[in-house]
Amino acid sequence: MPRVRVTRRLHFSAAHRLYRSEWSDERNREVFGDCSNPLWHGHNYELDVTVEGEVDPTTGFVLDLSRLKRIVEENVIRDLDHRNLNVEVPWLEGMNPTTENVVVAIWGQLRPALPEGIALTRLVLWETPRNYVEYVGE
Repeated sequence: MPRVRVTRRLHFSAAHRLYRSEWSDERNREVFGDCSNPLWHGHNYELDVTVEGEVDPTTGFVLDLSRLKRIVEENVIRDLDHRNLNVEVPWLEGMNPTTENVVVAIWGQLRPALPEGIALTRLVLWETPRNYVEYVGE
C-alpha cells in the first residue's frame, strides 16, 4: 500500500508572556518587545498536524481525520485553549512559551498518542496569519 500524508488544522486561543525571570523588565522588553508585557497578551493559534501512514485498503484512509482531530483535542487543545501558557499548562512548566518551544512541546504530547503505524511527520503552529513555525521532529 502507498504511504500518504494527511493534515488536519485545529485552533486554540491562549495568552502568554515571553520573558526571562533573571532579566530586568528593560532587558526583556529589548529582546521580546511587546511580547514581554507583564500583563500578558494573547494569540489565536492555528495548528496543522500532518501524519503519515499506509492507506487502509478497506477505508481508503491513512487515519480518519475526525479521529486525528479527537486525538489532538484530547492531548493538546484541551490543555492549551483559553489558558495562560506560562502558568496553566503543566507540560509547558518552566519553559519560555515562544512559538518555537510550544510546537516542540506539542510534538512530545502528540507523538505517543497516535495509533500504531501512524507517524507524526510535521507540525506547523501559526501564531498570527503572517507568522508560523514548523517542526518535523528530531
